[in-house]
Order: sequence, then structure tokens, then C-alpha cells
Amino acid sequence: MDQIARTPKDIGTVLRNARKAQGLTQGELAARAGVWQRTVSNIETSSSGAKLETVFDLLAALDLELRVAPRSKMRPGDLEDIF
Repeated sequence: MDQIARTPKDIGTVLRNARKAQGLTQGELAARAGVWQRTVSNIETSSSGAKLETVFDLLAALDLELRVAPRSKMRPGDLEDIF
């Protein structure tokens, strides 16, 4: 499950997709990560800023890791290939 995330909204989408793929509710993920369900909801919808530590707690609870790579040089038409 490699996904590109360049914005907080993208991170929220990645977390939501991973949570749903694992069959977890927001409450279940929140309990695993030690945060409130509302925090998970806010991050998934990017309606508020999140602490980086909280994002890492959620990634760990989903058994995911963050990898940093050089930004790919995409042309406008290439974006359609990702989705």
C-alpha cells in the first residue's frame, strides 16, 4: 500500500484508507493509538492541525511507517494515473 502524501489532507486520506482496509472504526483506532476518536476524525478530514507525534501514533497503531523520498516530477496528466 504505497501512497503519495504531500498535504495534511493526503495524510488523513492515507490513514482513513488504511483504517478501513483493516476493518477498524475510528474509535478502535483511537483506542489503539491512545487518542480520542474525535482526534482521528479531525485528522482524517484534516479539519484541524495535528501534532506530528499523534500522526506517528496512528501510523504505528495501523502498523505503518513513514518514508521520505524526493518529490517526483509529475506532469499534470500523470496525476490521473495515480488515482
